[in-house]
Amino acid sequence: METINLFGASGHAKVVMDIIAAQGDTAGVLYDDAPHCATLHGHTVLKASDHAPEGPLVISIGSNRVRKMIAERHTLRYATALHPGAIVASSAGIGCGSVVMQGAIIQSDASIGDHCIVNSGASVDHDCRIGNFVHLSPHSTLCGNVTVGEGTWIGAGATVIQGINIGRWCTIGAGAVVVRDIPDGATAYGNPCRIKHV
Repeated sequence: METINLFGASGHAKVVMDIIAAQGDTAGVLYDDAPHCATLHGHTVLKASDHAPEGPLVISIGSNRVRKMIAERHTLRYATALHPGAIVASSAGIGCGSVVMQGAIIQSDASIGDHCIVNSGASVDHDCRIGNFVHLSPHSTLCGNVTVGEGTWIGAGATVIQGINIGRWCTIGAGAVVVRDIPDGATAYGNPCRIKHV
């Protein structure tokens, strides 16, 4: 058992604290650049500019860009929050600082990067490659051999068919069905998924 601190004091932090407790660890203090409260679920919230964050740490902020900014600003030991209600193959890899929520499934030889969010009920099938700072929203589905580039956000309930490559810093809309590769920086949604702008 270890004490894991959090950076970010919002609704996402509440979920991460529950995961930390479920995996048998203890949530410590929370840091925030602009705290709106002094405590969150009984844990002290400190202003990050007044108190240098200490590791092990999980960045408990939903924004992919903000997670990247904080990770680059603070070179600490980052912990992984893995809910015991997730199913993770023994051959899968999960990077530091990543959060895997209840009901998520990560299959054989899948690779999850650093500081990712694999949200409730998300499914990552065999041999998928997920870059750093990716967010897979609730009940999104990646079929086998999908690649998702750094910083991309896959919306709730989206489905990506096997073998697709999604670029860096893309946004895939909720409920989208992705049947073609998506270039870097694209916003795409619909069924079938169409690129709306790059």
